[in-house]
Formats: sequence, structure tokens, C-alpha cells
Amino acid sequence: MASILLVTGLFLTLRLVFIQFRGFAHGVGITTGRYDDPAHKGQLTHFQALSAALSATIGIGNIGGVAIAIYWGGPGAIFWMWVTALFGMAIKYTECTLAIKYRKVEPDGNIRGGPMYFIELGLGRYFKPLAWVFALCTAVAALGAGNMVQSNTLAHSLVDVFEVAPENIAMWRWIIGIVISTLVAAVILGGIRRIGRVASYLVPFMSVVYVLSALVVLLMHVDEILPAFNLIFYHAFNPTAVIGGAAGGATVWMTFTWGLRRGLFSNESGQGSAAMAHSTAKVEEPVREGLVAMLGPFIDTLVICTMTALIIITSGLWDGGLNSAPLTMAAFDKSLPIYGKWMVVIGILLFSYSTVLSWSYYGEKGIEYVLGSWAKLPYKMVYVIFTLLGARLDLVAVWSYADIANGMMAIPNLFALLGLSGVIVAMTRKYMREKQQGMHQPFRP
Repeated sequence: MASILLVTGLFLTLRLVFIQFRGFAHGVGITTGRYDDPAHKGQLTHFQALSAALSATIGIGNIGGVAIAIYWGGPGAIFWMWVTALFGMAIKYTECTLAIKYRKVEPDGNIRGGPMYFIELGLGRYFKPLAWVFALCTAVAALGAGNMVQSNTLAHSLVDVFEVAPENIAMWRWIIGIVISTLVAAVILGGIRRIGRVASYLVPFMSVVYVLSALVVLLMHVDEILPAFNLIFYHAFNPTAVIGGAAGGATVWMTFTWGLRRGLFSNESGQGSAAMAHSTAKVEEPVREGLVAMLGPFIDTLVICTMTALIIITSGLWDGGLNSAPLTMAAFDKSLPIYGKWMVVIGILLFSYSTVLSWSYYGEKGIEYVLGSWAKLPYKMVYVIFTLLGARLDLVAVWSYADIANGMMAIPNLFALLGLSGVIVAMTRKYMREKQQGMHQPFRP
């Protein structure tokens, strides 16, 4: 599955003539709000839509996922995470542009958008069963990748940092699950507008705190950064002889696979999930929102995941047997005693919470497409219950379920992206030509 995503990203990158490079600066400009027009149909501003999408991607994948990739695939796995981000930007651009073009705006202002709609409306009514499959897979995936992974990692991290006695671990994981599921229920019952508002505050705040803390650590080890990059590039094609904390023959394929799996989990490129959040943006020009959306993999993987990886590698703990969030906590704590560990714990708390919120919306949209609007409230209740259960289940089982569910979402979405690639190329050429002619200017009331 990871290889298919990579090939699709390469194909779209070439067809769109490296849109991730030539459209990057304009995407940043749009995100600042200078192009926002209050009269446009939609529910969220460009920044809020990006924040809502990022709140689903910036999360456990940036803390625990990076550590897992290094644990199983060695430092070289980070190189392949970068590759997923680079090509993932083209994928994210494509799916989010299509989400705006083929969205449905109801009389009450409610937005229906995402891969299920551009599959049905873009590919034609004969492909509606494929749209139904995607929507159903989304509803199922949200119960794993969206909430159980988050609550599971949070529970493991809190139990570890508080050094809970073995006989009390089960009880405390239940308590943690009850608390986070209650907090989730308080927000998701308010819909996408409330999710967008919460995400627009939480995501920038938690990202700034995490990035600034990471910069402090990296400045303390500035002379080790270049050797760390060398280690990443070297092990990408010459894997370490120790993987997963146990002796064993490493292979390029294992390093490649773990890098792609964790990279794709982190930035969600190809899943089509972000297209549902970006479809709610206040915009009438689809390409404009696509340019905003493609910043997601850059921020998530190329910036935040890379910082986490460098801290783990420069700490010297990457091959010491620790895995997931505890490895990241130990790496930060080594350079910033006490503060480092607690900063990561708070980061996990905020990251996981915001991710659970955004994925509730994705799952809700999926079940709405399959069963109708009546199913949204019951689904939210089920979603809250799964958030609770995730805190108690086995870590490996939860992550395995999430990977399988993500792959189920990606297959119909990638098929549609390839089938509609010609539409995207035509729209991109038209927009870029008009931009050169001075037709796309910042909004002036």
C-alpha cells in the first residue's frame, strides 16, 4: 500500500510540474488570510481549515510515530518519511482541490465534501459504490487511527511518566480513557465549527511550544546535527544491524517500509481525510484551497517529525531499546531534565486531543454519506466509546488496526485521484495562468 501511495505521489508531482515547489509561497500567502472573502460559501477560513486538518495530522505520529519508525527501521526510516512528505504534498493538493470543486453546499450552509463526493460527482454515478466504500472505510478508520491510537499512546505515556505500579496500571488506563473521552464528547457534539475554533487555538499553540523546545535541544547539540543527517542518509540505503532493540539482519525494505508507513500515518497523504476538512473552507476557487492544504505535509513531516527524529538520534538513545513516546520523552529529558519529559507529555495530551476531535468529523461525514444525517449522533456516541476503549487496549494491536484501516481508505481515494488527474492539471494551468495575468489578488473589502 505504501508503495502505491509513493508511485501515485510521484505521478501527480510530474503531471502537476512540481506544484509543491512552484505553489508553495502562494499557499503561505493564502493561509495568512489576505485572500479570505467573508462572502464566499463555506464554514471555516483558510487558516481554520488548515488548522482543523493539521490537528488530525500533527499528533502522535510526530512523537510516538517517529520513535516507532526509528525503533524498527533505524535512522534511515526518516529519509523515507521525507519522501512521503514531498510526494504527499502533491497528493494533498490534488485531493483538497477536488474536494472544493465537487463539494455540496446545502441551503442551511452545511458542507458535504470529501473523496466520496468527488468520486461520485467527478468519476460519475457508476462509481457511487466506490464512494460508498470510501465513506464506510472512513467511518471505520476513524475509530482506530482517529481515536484509539491517540488515547492508547496518551494512556501509556501517562502511566510511564507517573511510574504507576503494575497492579494499578489497568485501573489508571481506564480512568485516563474516561477523562479524555468525556473531554472529546464536550467538543464534537458542537460540530465542525466548534472543532475548527478549538483546533485554531490548540494546533498553533502546541506546535509553537513543541517546536521551540525542540529548537532549544537542537541548539544544545548543534555540532551533532550534521552527523545525525549523515546517519539518516547512510542508513536509508545501508540499514543498521540492530532493529527493534534486538539483533537481526536489517534490510533496505524494512527501513523503507517503516519510514513510509509512519510517514503516511503522520501526514495522512492519500487517505482523503484532510479533503473533508478543507472542503468546508470559505473559498470559491478550488486551486487556492489545494495550495493551502499541501502545506500540511510540509509542516507535519518535514518540520516537526524531522525535529523529533534529530533529537532522538542526537540523544544517542535511538538504539537503546526504548520505543514509541517513551523514547521521545527520554530523548528530550536527557537534554532538558524534568521540563523535557513533561513538555512531551503535555504535547501528547494536546496533540492527541486535537487529533481525536478532527477525526470525529471525518468519521461522521463518512457515516452520514452511507446512512444519512440521522446516523451522525449515534456515531459520535460510538466514537466516544472507542476513545475510551483505546486507552485500555494493547499498543501493537491498536497501531496495526490503524495501519490496516488507513490502507482501506487510501485505495478508493487514490483510484479517484488518478482518474481525475486530468481535471486537476487543467484547473492548475488555468489558475496559474490567471495568477500571472494578475487576476488573483488579496481580498480588499
